[in-house]
Amino acid sequence: MNYREAMAYVEELGQYGSVLGLASMRELCARLGNPQNALQFVHIAGTNGKGSILAYVSTILHRAGYRVGRYLSPTVSDYRERFQVNGRMITQAGMCKYLEPVKEAAEAMAAEGMPHPTAFEIETAVAFLFFLDQQCEIVVLETGLGGATDATNIVETTLVAAFASISRDHMGILGDSLEQIAAVKSGIIKNKCYVISVRQPPEVVKVLRQAALLQKANFFTADVDRAKKIRYGVTKQQFSYGGYKDLTITMAGQFQIDNAVAAVEIITALGRLGYPAAEARLRQGLLETKWRGRFEVIGRKPLFIADGAHNEDASRRLAESIRFYFTNRRILYIMGMLKDKEYEKVIQNTFEMAEQIITVTPSVCERALHAYELAQAVSAYHSSVTVADSVQEAVEIAYLLAGQDKETVIIAFGSLSYLGELIHIVEHRDTIRRDSHGRSEEN
Repeated sequence: MNYREAMAYVEELGQYGSVLGLASMRELCARLGNPQNALQFVHIAGTNGKGSILAYVSTILHRAGYRVGRYLSPTVSDYRERFQVNGRMITQAGMCKYLEPVKEAAEAMAAEGMPHPTAFEIETAVAFLFFLDQQCEIVVLETGLGGATDATNIVETTLVAAFASISRDHMGILGDSLEQIAAVKSGIIKNKCYVISVRQPPEVVKVLRQAALLQKANFFTADVDRAKKIRYGVTKQQFSYGGYKDLTITMAGQFQIDNAVAAVEIITALGRLGYPAAEARLRQGLLETKWRGRFEVIGRKPLFIADGAHNEDASRRLAESIRFYFTNRRILYIMGMLKDKEYEKVIQNTFEMAEQIITVTPSVCERALHAYELAQAVSAYHSSVTVADSVQEAVEIAYLLAGQDKETVIIAFGSLSYLGELIHIVEHRDTIRRDSHGRSEEN
């Protein structure tokens, strides 16, 4: 199998859809020798913020000298970003190497009359094989959907079960209330592990505490209200927490303080379990953590921000950050959404701050909401909407509207499936602009 064939096979796996439940995953991993049983995990569930917490924790552990696996989805620029060791994604040759035995096991299951494993189940199995072969000491693992019946929940050797913000998303699958959704996500809590949660609504905390009690697990809340001397900024933010003074992060967004506080608590718990990280390494890890497409500054003149806000809670947080950082600034939006997301609520939460909204169609064809349909939905709330035929055109329109106004802020948000392309376009444009500016100065 070469890489082209591997990616063709991954593309074909879409036909098997998304199936919750662990029976197929258990069978698949058993045929592969249960590689997950030889690994130690920080397992993260939640609606928004999982990826940021994963990024903080894995970067700190890497800086502390551990060999750290990262498993995450969705990705922004490259499929292989799902599988990383110490911040480096799997090679094309490695992808083929670990996909081959998983493909053979999956096809054998199908030949014997069992359900064919889904794309996510196969990807998760590939991750386990990769991390085991790479001799990872800790794997930071992000759930795909929910918790209890998510393919990642086959793991039993969880050191820390962590919870990012839990809100209403995938309600048709996970439940109709916060309590039901929290109950599903609480399924990642394993016997006598540590449980770390960001500040949650009371009904969510009650569910998580009860689940921890049943598993004899140690429950801690990473409460941002205990953070002191918080200094917010678009390029740098600082806070003090516990015994740590003036910790610095470079990821923007008010909510990133919550995620960084959670990471500090997770690292503290791991220290109690025999995986210590010196304060200098914790500081270095927090400072160096980056996470593509999460209120990320991708351009400077004008300020251009990309954010993967695609559901009600994330869009509410985005709106809070816009109001906080950019009061009285001129705001332009680029929006691209999937049709199975609550795009109406995303629009309702964000439309008021925008002078102009440009809509695009994400590249995930079967789930993409067409730019014209999104524009129609937006027009019910906002009078200035433009449909772009491509991401490239959307970027060009945004820059044209911004003109020479240095106070204008362009914010692209929604599905991560188009943000990777957009980030590449903006960064490439800025590189060309800087190069030409440098040459003109030399002349």
